[in-house]
Amino acid sequence: MINIKKPNAFVLVSTNHGMMIVNKNDYRDYKQDGKNVRNGVGYQLLETSSYEQEEIDFAIGLLAARRRHHGGGVVAVDCGANIGILSIEWARFMTGWGRVISFEAQAKLFYAFAGNIVLNNCLNIDAYHAAIGNKTGVMAIPEPNYLVPSSYGSLDLEERPNNMDIGQKIDYSKTTNVDLKTIDSLNLDRVDFIKIDVEGMEKAVLEGAKNTIEKLKPIIFVEVLKSNPDEIHNTLSALGYKIFPMGMNSLAVSEEDSTLKDISTSENSISVK
Repeated sequence: MINIKKPNAFVLVSTNHGMMIVNKNDYRDYKQDGKNVRNGVGYQLLETSSYEQEEIDFAIGLLAARRRHHGGGVVAVDCGANIGILSIEWARFMTGWGRVISFEAQAKLFYAFAGNIVLNNCLNIDAYHAAIGNKTGVMAIPEPNYLVPSSYGSLDLEERPNNMDIGQKIDYSKTTNVDLKTIDSLNLDRVDFIKIDVEGMEKAVLEGAKNTIEKLKPIIFVEVLKSNPDEIHNTLSALGYKIFPMGMNSLAVSEEDSTLKDISTSENSISVK
């Protein structure tokens, strides 16, 4: 038997979210306000067994509110699922009364996500290896080296002047093709919640979801860290949404959605009844 020595990147770990396949190299070191900082999905899971629990709990509260106001059969869409922690938590919570439709463009992260779905028996998730934007077709995206410590979830799929340093240099001249979809192309009969975290492509996702948003009035939770917040807010306001800025994210709820009455704000926080 030939024994080939190779480094291990993806490992199986026990977390507060269940057993998870995670890349142990998923971290980036940088300085912030003169201090050394390390971030990354893998780093958080390996060091704390948890990832963004407050965001998960907030989204779960929104899903529960939609169920109260609109009945069972809740549908959540996860644009930019990474290895699937949020999708899996939502799906577990909605067992028997809701489902999740998820998209991840990076193939290696998608493979880990698919494994995490079956490891946690979240069979109410439909996962797609695809990017989400404002048109359908094929998108050429770069592929990082998953053996080099980096924040893989921060990878910009498109080359821009201000691409984020994820921890390694990305060569945008070497790409692989991935399916490109729009939310409108899914032709869904119901959508209650859409999370959009696609590293600067958020406006394109909203453009490709315009008909769905106008028809079904889902709650929208969108990252604005790499996008122009004013453009995002103006787009959603024009569609009849009330905007709740939340730092690097924004929550948008249709003025026609009765769920709006369950959302309360204080000087420093937004909560769901």
